[in-house]
Amino acid sequence: MSEDIVKIKGTSLGLQLSFAPEASFEEVRENLQKKLESGTTFFLRGTLVLIPRDVFMGSERDELQRLFHDYGLICRTQKPESKPEEKREMQPAAQPEPVQPSSQPEELKPQEMVVINKTLRGGQEIRTKSSVLVCGNVNPGAQIIAGGSIDIRGTCRGLVHAGAYGDSTAFIIADHLMPTQIRIANLIARSPDEMEKNDRAERASIKDGQIVIEPIERQDKTI
Repeated sequence: MSEDIVKIKGTSLGLQLSFAPEASFEEVRENLQKKLESGTTFFLRGTLVLIPRDVFMGSERDELQRLFHDYGLICRTQKPESKPEEKREMQPAAQPEPVQPSSQPEELKPQEMVVINKTLRGGQEIRTKSSVLVCGNVNPGAQIIAGGSIDIRGTCRGLVHAGAYGDSTAFIIADHLMPTQIRIANLIARSPDEMEKNDRAERASIKDGQIVIEPIERQDKTI
C-alpha cells in the first residue's frame, strides 16, 4: 500500500510524480524520504523532479523542494499546460526527419568540432569526443554529451555534459542557459529555483571545484 503513495513516471522533462488521493502530506513526505534514502536509481543527482501544483499548499510544496534539494535534485511544480507542449515536442522526434548526429559518432571523431545546424528536439542525442556547436535550441529531453566544450546559439533546456571524458577545462555557452541538468567533467550543477531568461549569453565553467555560471559578451569566434 505504501508503495502506491508516490508514483514515479519518467518523461522527456524529468521525473513526474503523482500522489495517492487519500494520502496525507506527512505520508507523502515520509514515503519520498524513504525512497531517497534507499538510493533508488530513479533519483540521480541533478535530475529534474516535477510535482503537481494543485495537490499541496505552498508551504508543503516548499518543504518537498527542500527535501529534494538536500539530495541534489532539482524540484519544480508542474504547470497544467506542460503536458500538451511535451507531446507536441515528441511527435516530430518519432519521424525519420530529425537530426541523426548521434548515429554517426565514429565518423565525427577526427573533427575538432561537431556543428549542428538545427534545433535538437526531445529524444535526440549528440554524443562525441569533440566540441559541439549548435545553431538552434536544445529542447527538453534532448542531450549533448561532448568530450570538449559546448556552444549553443539559442536556448538550452535539455541535458548538457561538457568534458564528459574528464576535461575539467571544458565549458558550456548558450544564449539562454536554462538546462534540466548541466555537467562539466564529473561535476553536476544544481539549477536555481527560478529559471529566467537572461538578456546576455551565459558561460558555465569549473572554478574552485564547482560549476559557476556567469554572463558573457558573445565573441565572433566560437569554441
